[in-house]
Amino acid sequence: MDTTTADSSRRPASADRRSPLTLPVVLVGVVLVAMSISGTAVALPSMGRDLDVSGAALNWVVAGYNLAFAAMTLVAGSAADRVGRRRVFIVAALVFAAGFLATALSPEIVVTDVARIVSGAGGAGIMAAGGAILASSYDGAARNRAFALMGTMAGIGIAIGPTLSGALITATGWRGSFAIFTVIGLLIALGATRARESRASGAGPVDRAGSALFIAALALLMFTLLEAPARGWAHPLVLVTGIAGLAALVIFGVAQRRSAAPVLAPSLVANRGFLGWSLATLTTSIGFLGVLVFLPTYLQAAAGLSPAAAGVAMLLLTAPVLIVPMVAVTLVNKGVSARLLIMVALALVVAGNLWLTGLNAGDAVSAVAAPLVLIGVGMGASFGITDGQAMALVPADAVGMAAGFINTLRGAAEALVIAAFSASLIGLLATRLGDGDRAAAVSAGRVTTGAGAAAELDAFTWSWQMTQFGVALLCLVLSVIVGVLILRGPAGPRQAA
Repeated sequence: MDTTTADSSRRPASADRRSPLTLPVVLVGVVLVAMSISGTAVALPSMGRDLDVSGAALNWVVAGYNLAFAAMTLVAGSAADRVGRRRVFIVAALVFAAGFLATALSPEIVVTDVARIVSGAGGAGIMAAGGAILASSYDGAARNRAFALMGTMAGIGIAIGPTLSGALITATGWRGSFAIFTVIGLLIALGATRARESRASGAGPVDRAGSALFIAALALLMFTLLEAPARGWAHPLVLVTGIAGLAALVIFGVAQRRSAAPVLAPSLVANRGFLGWSLATLTTSIGFLGVLVFLPTYLQAAAGLSPAAAGVAMLLLTAPVLIVPMVAVTLVNKGVSARLLIMVALALVVAGNLWLTGLNAGDAVSAVAAPLVLIGVGMGASFGITDGQAMALVPADAVGMAAGFINTLRGAAEALVIAAFSASLIGLLATRLGDGDRAAAVSAGRVTTGAGAAAELDAFTWSWQMTQFGVALLCLVLSVIVGVLILRGPAGPRQAA
């Protein structure tokens, strides 16, 4: 049951007394988190040159953020239900800002990676607690609109992230861009103090053991995927961390069934409709993020684009995410089947990723234009409708957990896609070039300027094509599973069968 004070009705209790600042503060937080994901990819080549690093250590700048985001979102969502959604949101914004400040001041890559992990944990709290605040403050069509706005603002952040970050890097350097994010994070924390508090009544204690197991499982699996290309899949450390990560994940599942106050309630996962919508957002994230993170580096290396120009080119992918969410939710509110829309969105993401296998260095921008638009439209439709449809299928006292679960799937997909995409690129490059160190450098955009440049670009392009084929195939399989779950599950609000 959800409360703000003594009220404990099934309808969101804060809906009639919410602060006018609630929605704006949450939406600005969403924009900032989204920008920090999409914009950092443009900074990677500059950071690599400045810190003299490439390969796994550089990829942890993005992957570490997404790992922490994935690991902490579910924990933050459950904690928000128990200790207060506004409280978790404010603390998360402060942690987020602290991580960005440490990144801006970092003298070496180890400090940078750790600081990015801190920022990811803060971003997790902003997204999970923010989603829970909206779910507890709105109902019905108003909730659909609130979550569509949340998706739209995430789209804005993703859309302008590469472009704005590229411009900031060109003007102030990558350190200056991180400093600016620090200031905005502090302003969000300040604004959130005016929002009303809400929490679930009668909630049990935080499941610390479950939280620790979940974080450990994702961290170990992420480490395995990122380090395997450099160390080899048969390396003892890679084998041990991979097996330990799988074991921790299994133990986590068993522990949640026995916990009195689980981080992830088994009943939530057993909800076929909710699970189907959650997997839909996971699938679109898989098809979207690898391109978002790694294509700017390819464009700078193969097409010779500047960071700012690469950011502008990425608008082909990100601009639709700015526009489509509100279009999608408007169609749903007018009676168009949300199930039909999400299946169309998934088809577009699969088609776009498959089309990207035609990438070529000679005409890079024009070759990627149409597939980027397809993926962006699919992602935008998913942003607009998945959260609202999924949250409508869970009870009010579990909205924080549900928001955390959805964003955990997104974050886990993003973290694992980054790790797997990087591992695939470097592994395939090493196969073609016969040199693991050179493969890591090429994957970071540091292509030889001499006679070997053409061969390295050909290898880079081929690695991209093979990796994209794997992503498209995975998205296709997941889309089929989503269709089975959603078409057989219960309908959400204004959702035609």
